[in-house]
Amino acid sequence: MTAATVAQESQESKSAALAIELAAALDAAKLDAIAAKDPSDPDVFVGALYFSKSQFLVVSARYAVPLYLNERLIKKEFRDAYLDLSSASVPESRIFIEDAGADGLKIRREENRPFDSYEASGKRTMFNNDWRAQNISEDVYASTFSTADERYVAMLRALLEQAKKL
Repeated sequence: MTAATVAQESQESKSAALAIELAAALDAAKLDAIAAKDPSDPDVFVGALYFSKSQFLVVSARYAVPLYLNERLIKKEFRDAYLDLSSASVPESRIFIEDAGADGLKIRREENRPFDSYEASGKRTMFNNDWRAQNISEDVYASTFSTADERYVAMLRALLEQAKKL
């Protein structure tokens, strides 16, 4: 076993509890989308599509005209905000997370289950435990997971704050 494998085995998802909490909040509010400002940067927004008990698609990005997205948030046009962030945001600022299961990121794919993924700076990493097929080392795979999970935690916190205002 390599050091990276040992680290991987012990690596817990920090995003799991927050993803489950957000899923419960969206189910209770009967929403399939939510969006919010990133509290750490006024020009960055976070949006999520939610497929109940199935999947989160979450995007974070800088938007060229923040006033436009602010209006969408005020009007609670969360799905439109998500779509705008997915298609018309500043590409180099975009982070995209696929959370299969809507239960937080997992470093290992469970048998017969879909896997989570993370895309930043145009590079997608699939957390399917097959780093070799992605032409990365096991250490890079583990490090990318850690970065993705931390970023996802920040995104989920912003979305949860918005959900509490509904």
